[in-house]
Amino acid sequence: MMNPEQQLHDLKSLAFQVSPAPQVITGNRCILELNKAFERLFGFDREVLIGERLLKLYPSQADYQTVGERSLSWLRHATNGAYSDERFMQHRSGEVFWARANGYTLTPDDPFQLMVWHFEPVDQVFRPTVNLTPREREISAHIVNGLTCKEIGRKIGISHRTVEVHRGRLMKKLKSKNSAELVSKIIVLK
Repeated sequence: MMNPEQQLHDLKSLAFQVSPAPQVITGNRCILELNKAFERLFGFDREVLIGERLLKLYPSQADYQTVGERSLSWLRHATNGAYSDERFMQHRSGEVFWARANGYTLTPDDPFQLMVWHFEPVDQVFRPTVNLTPREREISAHIVNGLTCKEIGRKIGISHRTVEVHRGRLMKKLKSKNSAELVSKIIVLK
C-alpha cells in the first residue's frame, strides 16, 4: 500500500498534467516540465520541449530578449513574485498568436532560477498604442503570419483590394516603409 505522502505527491502531479490551463515550469528560462494543455497550445510533444529554452516558443530572438528583460526587471521589484503580460508567441506550425502570460517565481532572489508560467491565447490580436479598427487588428494578425492580401481576403471573406486598403492604413498608422517593418512594428506593439 502506498504511503499518504507519496499518494499526495502523485495526485499533485496528476492535477498538474491534466489541468486545462497551459502550464510550464522553467529553470533559467529553460523548460523543466509542462502539462498536456501546454503541449496542445504550442503544438509540441513534451519530449521535444523538455530542456529547451523558451526561445523556441517566440517568433523572434528580439521578442524573447525584450520580454525577458521586461519581466526580469518587474520581478526584481515585485513584492508578490508575480508577473503578467500579453505577448506574441509561436506555435510549432509557425503561426504567431497573441497570448496572455502569467508567471510566478519560486526564487525571488534570482527570479528566473525557478518559475511557474501559465499561458492562454487571447482572442483579440493586441491592445494597440495606436487607434486601429477591429478589422485592422484582424488583418494585422494575418499579416504577421505571412499571408498575402489575397490569402487574407479569402480567409476572412472580403476582397483582396479591401485588404490592401486596410494594409495601407496599417502601414500609415504604424509609420512603416515596407512589409518587414510593418510586421516588426505589429509584433512589438503592446
